[in-house]
Amino acid sequence: MAGHSYGGNLYRPTAGAKAALVLVPGAAPEGKDDPRLVATARALARARFAVLVPDLANLRALTVEAADSGRIADAARYLLRTAPADAGRPLGLVAISYAAGPAVLAALEPDLRDRVAVVVTVGGYYDIAAVVTFFTTAFYRRGPATPWQRGNPNVYGKWVFVRANAKRLDDPRDRVLLDALATRKLDDPGAPVEDLSARLGPEGRAVMALLANDDPAAVPDLIANLPAAIRDEMAALDVSRRDLTELRAALILLHGREDRIIPYTESQALAAAAPPAQTSLTLVDNLAHVDLVPPGLFDRLRLWRAAYRLLTLRDAAE
Repeated sequence: MAGHSYGGNLYRPTAGAKAALVLVPGAAPEGKDDPRLVATARALARARFAVLVPDLANLRALTVEAADSGRIADAARYLLRTAPADAGRPLGLVAISYAAGPAVLAALEPDLRDRVAVVVTVGGYYDIAAVVTFFTTAFYRRGPATPWQRGNPNVYGKWVFVRANAKRLDDPRDRVLLDALATRKLDDPGAPVEDLSARLGPEGRAVMALLANDDPAAVPDLIANLPAAIRDEMAALDVSRRDLTELRAALILLHGREDRIIPYTESQALAAAAPPAQTSLTLVDNLAHVDLVPPGLFDRLRLWRAAYRLLTLRDAAE
């Protein structure tokens, strides 16, 4: 953490903390101040967690970076030094959406492996190429040998990808054009962008070729044609490239079956790759990516089981 400084909000329980959590927002403009995140942090504090919500400027700017894993790890190290975790109490990471991958990678850091007791993800991912396939072609599947299924992705994920990667192009003109194009589409998904895309050079056209494609079988070649800096960043964010048998934290994975940003099969794949004895997966019908609509009875039971497991881990050191 030397040489790095971050902002954030720290929520302390009035009755004294039994455990500490780093709560990481996804890619959203309000970041740590998103009302949904604030409500979650307060609820966790009432459950006697000390909750640190780091302010990650790139996520507020709708860009996702592999460097986020280091920032999340730094937040965890801060809690280990200053919160109840340094007295032997449990430390956990809770990550929303695209922050899930960096959170898992942070838990694999050598100095945190034995200190992070639990990682909770909501609407997270495992394989970057599979997520890109979903938001560009609408297809997803449960594994390489299984049939493709068609979903109904929200285009938000597509333009977050463009916003995040525009700065990685070598051509400054293409950087400006792609950023302007993504901004226009995020403001209005139906907005025309032909005036911008027509002026793109080879790097920008390679990105747009991937976005325009609707054939899932063509995605690997289109990714291979992306500028090297984008491919390198995707590889660094790709949890599927890591050996998760080294993960010592318990995994509590929550995902909505109708998620239109990241398909639920990503949490299934993450659960399958992690040590089974310490991993639980909860799929619910009424979770729209990270927004929980009024749940039915069975969803309530599933969510209660997930919450009970987190509370059990909270009390593990007592």
